[in-house]
Amino acid sequence: MCILCVLIPILVGLICALLGYFLGRQIEKKSEVYTKLRADLDVCRKENEKLQSSNSSLKSEIASLSKKSSSVQHDFDAALAADVFGKKIAENDLAIIEGIGPKIEKLFQKAGILTWKDLSETTVERCQEILHDGGDSYKGHNPTSWPLQSEMAYSGKWDELKKWQDDMLGGKL
Repeated sequence: MCILCVLIPILVGLICALLGYFLGRQIEKKSEVYTKLRADLDVCRKENEKLQSSNSSLKSEIASLSKKSSSVQHDFDAALAADVFGKKIAENDLAIIEGIGPKIEKLFQKAGILTWKDLSETTVERCQEILHDGGDSYKGHNPTSWPLQSEMAYSGKWDELKKWQDDMLGGKL
C-alpha cells in the first residue's frame, strides 16, 4: 500500500505537468495569433485614417469645384434675344422652345424644371414622362429637341437657336 501512496502522487504530478505543458502551448499559440491580429488591426486603423483624410480632402475639393462651377453664370442678354427673335424674351421662358407652349411650360414647372438650364439637363425620356403624366392631350408632342434648344437658349446662342427653329418643322427636320 505504501507504493500506491507514492505512485499516485507521482502519476498525478506527471499528468498535471503534461496538461500544463500542452495548455501552455495552446495559450502561447493563441497569444501569437492575438498579437498578429492586433498588429493587423493597427495597420487597418492607420489605413482607415489615411483614407478618411483623403476622403475629406476630396469632398472639400469637390465642394470647391462645385461652388466654382455654380458661380459661372451665363448672362442673359435680353436685348440680343429680342433682336434675334423680333420680340421680347423673358429669361428662362420655356415657351421660347419650339413645341412648348404655356400649358406645357406649366407642366414642366410643376415637375421642377424651371429654367433653360434645368431643361437642358433633362433627358428626353424624362420630358416624355412629364408629358405622359400631363394626360392624353400631350401625347402628340415630341420633346426630342427640347434639351438641345434650351441649351442654346441657356448659353445665349440666339442666332443658332433661331436658325435651328426656322429650319425645323414642329421640332423635326
